[in-house]
Amino acid sequence: MKIGQLADKTGLSIQTIRFYERKALLSAPERTQSNYRSYSEEALKQLLFIKQCRALDMTIEEISLVLETRANPESSCESVNATIDKHIDDIEHRISELNALQKTLQSMRAACDDDKKIKECGVLHQLDSIVDSHCPTIRND
Repeated sequence: MKIGQLADKTGLSIQTIRFYERKALLSAPERTQSNYRSYSEEALKQLLFIKQCRALDMTIEEISLVLETRANPESSCESVNATIDKHIDDIEHRISELNALQKTLQSMRAACDDDKKIKECGVLHQLDSIVDSHCPTIRND
């Protein structure tokens, strides 16, 4: 099948399919006499597998490791488990960072009522204070 058909069947864009080829997640397809890419059903399955991994927010590197292991069905799944365990740790860290961000934004939002004028806006004053604390004092000589 041609790349457009593969894109339709997977729900991925042509650019994404080409990106996965460049990243070696998908083998380079055979070419027709007129030099069009020609993809097999195996390529379709591979792309759907990659798409599922991306839906789990796995990185290209993580997917690559999983695919390498998948290509050796008699090997131990220890490396797959290690990859998933690291991914879980990364997600837990991001959740912690997002919770801290949420608390900061909620605190900022609580500093301002809707009926205030911009010059009295608590959110803007807090943002300005943060900027001022990170910038050296600028002197007008």
